[in-house]
Amino acid sequence: MTAATPPTPTLPLVLPRPRRFFRELDRPGLIVSNLTPNWFASIMGTGIVATAAAGSPWQFPGLRFGATIVWAGAAVLLVALTVATALHWRLHRSTARGHVSNPIAGHFYGAPPMAVLTVGAGTLLLGKDWIGVDAAVTVDWVLWSIGTVAGLLSAVLIPYVAFTRYRSTPEAAFGGWLMPIVPPMVSASTGALLLPYAPAGQVRATLLWACYGFFGLSLVASLAVIGLIWGRLVHHGVGAPAMVPTLWIVLGPVGQSITAVNLLAENARSATDAGTARALLVLALVYGFAMLGFALLWTVIALAVTVRTSRRHLPFSLTWWSFTFPVGTCVTGLNGLALHSGLVAVQVLSVVFLAGLVAAWAVVAVRTFRGSVLSGALLAPPPAALPSR
Repeated sequence: MTAATPPTPTLPLVLPRPRRFFRELDRPGLIVSNLTPNWFASIMGTGIVATAAAGSPWQFPGLRFGATIVWAGAAVLLVALTVATALHWRLHRSTARGHVSNPIAGHFYGAPPMAVLTVGAGTLLLGKDWIGVDAAVTVDWVLWSIGTVAGLLSAVLIPYVAFTRYRSTPEAAFGGWLMPIVPPMVSASTGALLLPYAPAGQVRATLLWACYGFFGLSLVASLAVIGLIWGRLVHHGVGAPAMVPTLWIVLGPVGQSITAVNLLAENARSATDAGTARALLVLALVYGFAMLGFALLWTVIALAVTVRTSRRHLPFSLTWWSFTFPVGTCVTGLNGLALHSGLVAVQVLSVVFLAGLVAAWAVVAVRTFRGSVLSGALLAPPPAALPSR
């Protein structure tokens, strides 16, 4: 007989603890590997909630404080995304260049300038409560200058690349084509806020009329693109479900133009004579209400298409941020019309749009947090490059 062999002791199986954040990324270092420019739309959408609430005709206790918190969040996001984008270009240069040359992603390079301008406006409107007026004005001047120069570059360079390098078919037109040409309109709106703080005389007058130039530049180009989008919808339908949210971008230049003419008229008194200021106010009301008609028409159409698509399937992506900033520009435009017309109906409409904006922002912000910080799915490198159109 042989002695029984003692059993070999077994060690308990130790499984690695799952990561709490960025679970779908192979390693945390991939966070910046596929950082597309449309991430800056999250700053735009967050910042516009703050500025829209600041100018709302319905002010209740706590609204301004809440808006200031949201502005601070947008400012933190701007710093974080700027650093992340710099790392993306430093560590993943070929991917970044691929975004520029991609006929879908390339148009979203208009988002960073608008994000900078939106945070700057929020600094002047809300941030002054925390850092003081002088510091807020200084910060806004810096951000407005950076955003305006970058926005003018995007309005020239991205269309130039689209005209000379991108190959697009008639059914390719989508709301993203508006992104690089809207920043000058945002500069017109936010520049109007700086008019009272500009040196009196030639500098202030030059700023006023330069903002009207930005207004015209963006308006005419936007009308051309909106016509292409309308034609695509008529002849080729609404397209892929994932692109449906970009239909809301059409409201961006419309609402922002209403905002611009009202803010410029409101602050023109400090830069021009009383007669001209009065004429600009009349222009703001006539233009504003005319464009409001189209804004309401497009809101109903975009809402109907979105509801129709969501009943079938509307996949979540960063394009959902198109539900925020464009609607926010309508709120700020309505705020201006309510102030200058004194119409209760416009005040009510402004509050309704603001409520819709806040609801949309809350949904999109939560889903973006889940898809980026928690799962990391929105940050994961795609298995293949973005599809060309």
